[in-house]
Amino acid sequence: MDLESGFHQNHQKVRWKQSWRTVLTLAYQSLGVVYGDLSTSPLYVFKSTFAEDIQHSETNEEIFGALSFIFWTLTLVPLLKYVFIVLKADDNGEGGTFALYSLLCRHARVSSLPNCQLADEELSSYKKETPDDLALTSFGSRLKSTLEKHRVLHKFLLVLALVGACMVIGDGVLTPALSVFSAVSGVELAMAKEHHKYVEVPVACIILIALFALQHYGTHRVGHLFAPVVILWLLCISSIGVYNIFHWNPHIYKALSPVHMYNFLRKTKTRGWKSLGGILLCITGSEAMFADLGHFSQLSIQIAFTSFVYPSLILAYMGQAAYLSQHHVIENDYKIGFYISVPENLRVPVLLIAVLAAVVGSQAIITGTFSIIKQCYSLGCFPRVKIVHTSSKFHGQIYIPEINWILMMLCLAVTIGFRDTKRMGNASGLVVITVMLVTTCLMSLVIVLCWHQSVFLAIGFVVLFGTIEALYFSASLIKFLEGAWVPIALSFIFMLVMYVWHYGTIKKYEFDVQNKVSVDWLLSLGPTLGIVRVKGIGLVHTELVSGIPAIFSHFVTNLPAFHQVLIFLCVKSVPIPHVRHEERFLVGHIGPREHRVYRCIVRYGYRDVHKDDVEFEKDLVCSVAEFIRKQKDSTTPDGLSANGELYNDGEAMTVVGTPSTHLEGVQLRMDDQEVQEIRASPINQVEKRVRFVVPESPKIDDGSRAELRDLMEAREAGVAYILGHAYVKAKKGSSLVKKVFINVGYEFLRRNSRPPTDSLSVPHASTLEVGMAYHV
Repeated sequence: MDLESGFHQNHQKVRWKQSWRTVLTLAYQSLGVVYGDLSTSPLYVFKSTFAEDIQHSETNEEIFGALSFIFWTLTLVPLLKYVFIVLKADDNGEGGTFALYSLLCRHARVSSLPNCQLADEELSSYKKETPDDLALTSFGSRLKSTLEKHRVLHKFLLVLALVGACMVIGDGVLTPALSVFSAVSGVELAMAKEHHKYVEVPVACIILIALFALQHYGTHRVGHLFAPVVILWLLCISSIGVYNIFHWNPHIYKALSPVHMYNFLRKTKTRGWKSLGGILLCITGSEAMFADLGHFSQLSIQIAFTSFVYPSLILAYMGQAAYLSQHHVIENDYKIGFYISVPENLRVPVLLIAVLAAVVGSQAIITGTFSIIKQCYSLGCFPRVKIVHTSSKFHGQIYIPEINWILMMLCLAVTIGFRDTKRMGNASGLVVITVMLVTTCLMSLVIVLCWHQSVFLAIGFVVLFGTIEALYFSASLIKFLEGAWVPIALSFIFMLVMYVWHYGTIKKYEFDVQNKVSVDWLLSLGPTLGIVRVKGIGLVHTELVSGIPAIFSHFVTNLPAFHQVLIFLCVKSVPIPHVRHEERFLVGHIGPREHRVYRCIVRYGYRDVHKDDVEFEKDLVCSVAEFIRKQKDSTTPDGLSANGELYNDGEAMTVVGTPSTHLEGVQLRMDDQEVQEIRASPINQVEKRVRFVVPESPKIDDGSRAELRDLMEAREAGVAYILGHAYVKAKKGSSLVKKVFINVGYEFLRRNSRPPTDSLSVPHASTLEVGMAYHV
């Protein structure tokens, strides 16, 4: 089944023409996927805030100030920044840090992808629509020119995006630990303090192990239960909040005044500033509204948050503050938390619901971690890993075994090592605010370069939200020795891995470009290419979009024989989330058609799903056949393509979609239908008969008919994948840093990552690897 079909059906949801029923359905579904993490924050916000730096006094200035900070932080950051501003910066319906980076890459030509082509800019979703009356401002033009001119700025933007990605990965470690541990901590009210600590950690670890062990089943099997769990949880905490407000302090709404923030800081001074790291946790999970935009729509996420999530959270926090404002004598420090404000006869059912909600929130962030790693992998910034698609119907549901077990081990280490919400909260808070700062920085550039707005609007955006986030960032960073070092260490390790892999990949590509063989060399060999042509199709996999890779000349020099049909295959990523089926393949001849040599460039977006080997081979062969059927001549006398195709370094390339997009074109069949057809003659009594079904109109010439027959015979004989196996070493005279990066770092990652065949799902029996030494 085509795994991408789910996306192309769901992609229309982002249009304003959708019905209200569809919008409300999406809003309902988003509650379980987007808001699981954000909705569980009341479990640990007050507990983390009053953990050490400040004390709850009888004047209530601390609790009122904390509530005021929570209210305005929730209002300004998730509601104003994300719901009403950042959600509009979607990349063809997709959101997240890489969506912003992708937008900037296309509008300012700062992409880090090595094999970009002008033909990529002709993709229908490449350019973001901009109103005609909004031309780029003079400052925007100068900014664009500066970014394009200095390569160091290209690297800076890439590093900025990678920092955001690394922090999301760190969130995948810390959020499950914090959410599950906070939910389980409700047992503290049922037993003595010296006993409950021996129960919390083992129970939390068991839940976490079960959570990660079930990841390979995918979320689609239980995903329909996520929204009801989160709805039940939000109704539960909001109802308890309303009860506490009316029962303990009906005038708690007065604490929402910003005056209480001033009084809070005036009284607590430095201690109050440090406690902001706990208040910050009230917005953990806000980034998910933007990151998960591709699965829903702007309007559905806006409706869900403004009409249900936001009011529920505010009522929950107000209820906790109302209870605490009337209870100043706390027997134990840990009882300042969430469960103390829950009526005693409801604590057990609330505990069970909290555990379920924590699991749902953790599941969402784990899935998001898999997604961000896939995006990094697609853009050449992460080592090759095995990506398993857990659903054939729902786009984006993936499972990465290596990452899953690494996350589980790190998550258990954090839980066992910290054993309290204070240090977990310090670590999680730094992750949350760093991702938000990265989004703010990238958004300021998007406002100028992509939206063509005034620089003063961008400055205002940075000043308003950047100041708030910088304040919280400083409060989190000061807790470095109290847990905040964990996300910094994790991010540094993942950042080093990503940058070393990206650096090595770029250097390897540059070596390929410098050592590629010209097409003239290939053509000078004549129609037989100077070698024996055997039956079958030879797919030479290369990263090059032009020229002949050195591995091919190395291969034919040592073994002067090759297949009757030769296809130089380049599978590449482009800086857009999805490439339409109609624009997937770029196909062209290399030399005269008698050579039977083709170049095929297969383009994927950074969130596209790669097909399995059987479907991929079928699509590839059909697309080449469709190219043969449509072509009449390679070029016209004026040097332009006869059919108006695109040019790729002098080679005419035709955009050809997958077979599903040209149903009236050539189709690959294994049956015996009575239609006009070109049939390959039996070869050695091959059991599988391959034939192309060709439409009656328009008629094809004899040359194209013979070319199709050769392609059909070659496909019937089999397909072989020729892949280069590179041994990358730093050349003599390189700096010590480069030698360490290439000879040690990149080589270690290459040896311990998946082979290139895994990304193509190539059967090992059909693979031939050609080894070469790369001195970069």
